[in-house]
Amino acid sequence: MDFVKRTIDLAMKNVEEGGRPFATVIVRNGEILAESPNLVAQTKDPTAHAEILAVREACRKLGTEHLTDCDIYILASPCPMCLGSMYYCSPRQVIYITTREDYAPFYRDDRKYFELDTFYAEFSKPIGERRMPMLQQKDESAIKVYQRWKELNAK
Repeated sequence: MDFVKRTIDLAMKNVEEGGRPFATVIVRNGEILAESPNLVAQTKDPTAHAEILAVREACRKLGTEHLTDCDIYILASPCPMCLGSMYYCSPRQVIYITTREDYAPFYRDDRKYFELDTFYAEFSKPIGERRMPMLQQKDESAIKVYQRWKELNAK
């Protein structure tokens, strides 16, 4: 099976049905383990990106949070949320078919803090310089959650 073509077809079908132009196919041992288009428009869930949904399904099927023996095909270079999820599940490799720069003339997102040409630079800024206001409300008891985790998970 041509997994690049399957990813493109899944994204095109989603566009035809009113969804956004993104899709993900996760392959293990030459077989599709999980796949999904971007379902943000349909579900009104801003986390329903194709990569996130496919990773969730693949991990559920395998009973693990690790996809180290899988290949992930994505239509376009991932957003930071999706990139983070892929780093976290650690696939063998990620195959992206197009880039933000290639599709920018044809697709625009309309989020308050998210523009394709500036969003990635936000991560390298100190928290106080980011466009989205972020305030720390420190509470010393929060660290006890991590201390308790360490106690319960010490090896």
